[in-house]
Formats: sequence, C-alpha cells, structure tokens
Amino acid sequence: MNAIDLNLLVALDALLTEGSVTGAARRLGLSTSATSRTLTRLRTATGDPLLVRAGRGLVPTPRAAEMRERVHALTRDARAVLQPEPAEIDPATLARTFTIRASEAFLEFLSGVLVMTLRQAAPGVRLRFVQKPDKNAQPLRDGLVDLEIGLLGTEAPEIRTRLLFVDRRVGVARTGHELLAGGITPERYAACEHIATSRDGSFAEPIDDALEALGLRRSVVVVVPGFPDAMRIASQSDLVAVVPRSCLGNRMRPGEAGPAGLQSFELPLALPRFNISAIWHPRLDADPAHRWLRDTVAGVCRAAYPR
Repeated sequence: MNAIDLNLLVALDALLTEGSVTGAARRLGLSTSATSRTLTRLRTATGDPLLVRAGRGLVPTPRAAEMRERVHALTRDARAVLQPEPAEIDPATLARTFTIRASEAFLEFLSGVLVMTLRQAAPGVRLRFVQKPDKNAQPLRDGLVDLEIGLLGTEAPEIRTRLLFVDRRVGVARTGHELLAGGITPERYAACEHIATSRDGSFAEPIDDALEALGLRRSVVVVVPGFPDAMRIASQSDLVAVVPRSCLGNRMRPGEAGPAGLQSFELPLALPRFNISAIWHPRLDADPAHRWLRDTVAGVCRAAYPR
C-alpha cells in the first residue's frame, strides 16, 4: 500500500485535463508549487515527462495523451467507490438477482403476488426462490441467500429480522365433513383422523400438547412435509389438518368454504400465535436495493395479512 498513492491519480487527471500546472492547482485546491512537485512525482512514478514545455504552455507526451481518458475513467470510478451509496434507488433502473429462501406454503400462497409486484416496479430484477429445509443461518452468512422468510429459528446473534405478520393455526377439512356440522369441541376434534405436517417426519404437532392437557389424544394417520400437501389431502379425504392461517390466503376465511372443496374452522383449543419474519445478514442492512426488497416483501405481506 505504501507504493500506491491514489492522490497521484487524481492529480494526474487534473493535469491532463487542464494541460497546465496552474489550472490543475486551481482544480485541486493546491498551490502551484505543490502541484509542480506532484508533477515531478508523477514523472518519476510513470517514467515519462507527461507534460513538456511548448512555448509558454505545456503539451502532453504521446503516453500522456494515450492515458488521458483511462486516467479520467479510473478517477471517476475511484470517487464512486469511495462515496456513500444513495439512500434511495430507482427500482425501474435496478438490475440485480435476489435469492429468497422460503417455505413451500409461502411460495404457494404469496410468491405469485410478490413476483408481480416486483416485476411491475423493477423489470430488471430477477428472483431465485430456494427451498428451506431448516433454519440454519449459514446460507445467509455465506451470501448464498439474500432474504429468508419464515419463523426465526436460528441463534445466530448477528442476524437482522423484521416482523412481517403474526400468524395462528386453524383447522381444515373437506366441505361437508361431519366435524363441521354442529359445534366443534375438543372431544369431537380429537375423535377425527388427522394429517400432521413435519419436515422431519414427526407425528407430533403443537396441538398434541394442548390436547394432552385435556386428557385427549388424536390419531395421526398421515405425515406430509408441507402445508399445501396437508390441505390437498384434507380436501380429498375425511382426514383433518392444522395449518397456519396464512396458508388460506385471502381466498378462504375460517368457517367459510374455499376452493378445491376445502373448509377451514377455528380450533377448539388455545394455541400460541407465532411471528413470520424477514431475516437477513447485517452485511445487507445498509444496501438500498436490499432495503427496497425488504420493504416490498413487507408491503405484500401487510396487504395479504393485515394486523
């Protein structure tokens, strides 16, 4: 680093642009003598006279004339690198690829809206959705994932989060299921056959603890990896499932029949609500493009699931 002085590059740009020590000194805010000494240093560094006397003025050597545009471009780029990024960006001019890690449920019910919103505002932006097999923060740390959407499950202390919406669990069953006729009690609910959703194949879900507290147990006969799978099976069988309210989208309210012959219902048990968050690494905290992406995702979720 001691062999490189970027101030010389700025001075060289001024000298080649002005073709005059006096003019370059005025541009640089230096004295004429200081600029003259800088020209001497530049001649030593480049091994070329750069500017030579011609009458009462100075003219560039062939090498100086050849490097003039390159030096100007380098100086401009160096200034751009060493300046703060603008606080705001114009999404219409943004050209970037963002990698988002999200659950299958988010992809099914919100990815289409998010894609269309981003495409309308920023046609130069590309999205890459990747699967979310776990809550490991390493892909965020390694820069493989720009934004994660879901439950915060990592203990990585540096990770940044933003609440998108508060979710809760509801039940779903096919339209016309006998459970939906009359009041749904814990006993009637537990007496049904059930679908569990688990990435690791577990038959247990949070609702089992609530049932056990009442001395009840349910019979889980199918385990699937994702909530859309549970909803699909429930709509075509006599099995019932528990899914996040967000999985219903805006197409179906609890107690109302929805598409594909599926109806949701309020669970007869008190279960805790849970936060769905945007999760990212602090290296992207101040990046205006990433901040715009976070704001857009938050806006889409807020519109779909108002608090």
